[in-house]
Amino acid sequence: MSVLLISTYEMGRQPFGLASPAAFLEEAGFDVACLDLSIQRLDRDAVERAALIAFSLPMHTAARIALNVLDKVVVWNPDAHVCLYGLYALASAKVMQQRGACTILSGEFEEGLVRLAQRICTPVQASPDNADQTSECQPETNIEGERQVEPKISLKRQQFQTPRRNNLPALAEYAHLTTANGARRTVGYTETTRGCKHLCRHCPVVPIYGGQFRVIQPEVVLADIEQQVVAGAEHITFGDPDFFNGPKHAAKIVTTLHKRYPHLTYDVTVKVEHLLAYPALLSTLRETGCVFVTSAIESVDNRVLEILDKGHTRDDFFEVVRLFREAGLALQPTFVAFTPWTTLDSYADLLSTLIELNMINNVPSIQLAIRLLIPAGSCLLEVPEVNRLIGEFEPRSLGYPWRHSDSRVDELQREIQTTIEHASAGTDRLEIFAQICELLGPRLEQPAPLPPVTTIRPRATIPYLSEPWYC
Repeated sequence: MSVLLISTYEMGRQPFGLASPAAFLEEAGFDVACLDLSIQRLDRDAVERAALIAFSLPMHTAARIALNVLDKVVVWNPDAHVCLYGLYALASAKVMQQRGACTILSGEFEEGLVRLAQRICTPVQASPDNADQTSECQPETNIEGERQVEPKISLKRQQFQTPRRNNLPALAEYAHLTTANGARRTVGYTETTRGCKHLCRHCPVVPIYGGQFRVIQPEVVLADIEQQVVAGAEHITFGDPDFFNGPKHAAKIVTTLHKRYPHLTYDVTVKVEHLLAYPALLSTLRETGCVFVTSAIESVDNRVLEILDKGHTRDDFFEVVRLFREAGLALQPTFVAFTPWTTLDSYADLLSTLIELNMINNVPSIQLAIRLLIPAGSCLLEVPEVNRLIGEFEPRSLGYPWRHSDSRVDELQREIQTTIEHASAGTDRLEIFAQICELLGPRLEQPAPLPPVTTIRPRATIPYLSEPWYC
């Protein structure tokens, strides 16, 4: 029998969450099959063959999709041991365990997954008679009610292995980059660090890593990029929660990368605090092929930023915009546009700010509809005010629901979300932004402070991924 790794969604990327553990498991002698359900169909034969079935849950959307998949898996193979791993494994554990999941692994999960596989599956010893069967394994016969042996959260410093991508769909089947001149580039994905030094209350990384981060060896990162370049990658997304958690580590990797592949481009994610702390690195990014930097601005309302413990202010955002224009580098801000503390006026202020800064084209439209997510284990639950606002945990949505005290704000969010979802694939961001302004205007008690979008100065196209960052 084999180990089956399943990804339901990884933001339009070839799943690192499958490739990395596959390398560890194959090195340990296991027969590993991978399914990416964003591209592939759930394979019943693969499910029925597996002694261990493990779901990669790096994000909330992946966990929600996995709920329905899990129901099929436990029916097709009731004897399999089902494991959840990744950032959202712990947050969704209670619901998933009620539906058949057994083991939860978060943090540095690869070695834990190998140990679990070794418990569940006993590899057949090599011999002259079975030399080609060394990867075969036998399932445990009595796992029901067994206590978890592996730690649910591991922050052990492990030696990473080069991800195995040979059994994943081709890179060309995933999201692509459109450059400033309209060219299309095939996109690869890798990570140089995990975790984060910061403690933003709404971030899923914080309950797992608690302000710590782990470095992936440079040679492993570069080897992973090399195999993706060979497979056709022309652009790399670095998926670190914050690329500047280890600024020297980051600079070394991109400098080496540019020397090896001078035509390769990339994008990274960096926190506002780090952009302000290491402004000299912006030129390093630009000179080594970075085409844009994503930064979680979240809000331009200082009260909201304080509640979320973002560590930056509205003025800091303005300063970052200035630094990026000075460096000749594109900034892609992301937002949590709707929170319990968002008002119609503060939302209008967000739109006005984007107009004032001439940043509309820099912001994926979906970012203007994002609603604050409060999953199980969120650090937001430590805030008394938040606990007064939320309802009972909803297993279906894997989160705590909240309603705004002003129903008009919730109505606006729903209408904006619908507008964006119904927009055709090629709809201009300015056009969608104008529609959002029209939805907001009648709800304001005072005349809308928003200048006509048509007055926005035209600017060069901002590079963007065909599937923007989401959660």
